[in-house]
Amino acid sequence: PARLPPLPLSLCPLSPSSSLAMKTVLASRTISVPEGVEIEIKAREVTVKGPRGTLFKSFKHINMDLKKLVGEDGQVTIRLDVWFASRKQLACVRTIMSHIDNMFIGVTRGFMYKMRFVYSHFPINVAITGSTVEIRNFLGEKRVRKVQLCEGVEYVRSTSVKDQIELSGNDLSLVSLSAAKIQQATNIRKKDLRKFLDGIYVSEKGPIPEPEE
Repeated sequence: PARLPPLPLSLCPLSPSSSLAMKTVLASRTISVPEGVEIEIKAREVTVKGPRGTLFKSFKHINMDLKKLVGEDGQVTIRLDVWFASRKQLACVRTIMSHIDNMFIGVTRGFMYKMRFVYSHFPINVAITGSTVEIRNFLGEKRVRKVQLCEGVEYVRSTSVKDQIELSGNDLSLVSLSAAKIQQATNIRKKDLRKFLDGIYVSEKGPIPEPEE
């Protein structure tokens, strides 16, 4: 008997692009709003206000339901619902809640990145002019490397630790981006990286520690 031709990939039941691919009916996750923090949600745009300032983030690129709920005890929670989500859409659920949690930490405590200078012979000189970080004498070069700090990021030269700078701010993405730009400004090219280890590297990062009582 004549054999039937194979099904097209788009109609195959095991194809991830077909309509028969397995989807989760409902994926939900909640997070509590800490005390002293106000949150406003409008059309998947989140505004968080706290003692340190205000942060805004838009999640319009993701299909989801984001709601602000108030319990009987007055506790405010945020609930995220994603209906009929594929595997990639499910991965966004925890990511968005992590973004919102980082906004809570940012407006209450803030984030700090500590960076250390590493050099074997030529000392690295770092200074700030306005909001521009200037790196001089890297590997003995005369060229001045300039890095523009992101908006809302504060630069402090550590007094207790030699050759260390501290970057702090409310928005984690802006603080980490500023640290990455400083580190990438001291990338070494066309040399053996196992031998030439000079640069400015992140040594410690996380929320600003609360003052000890």
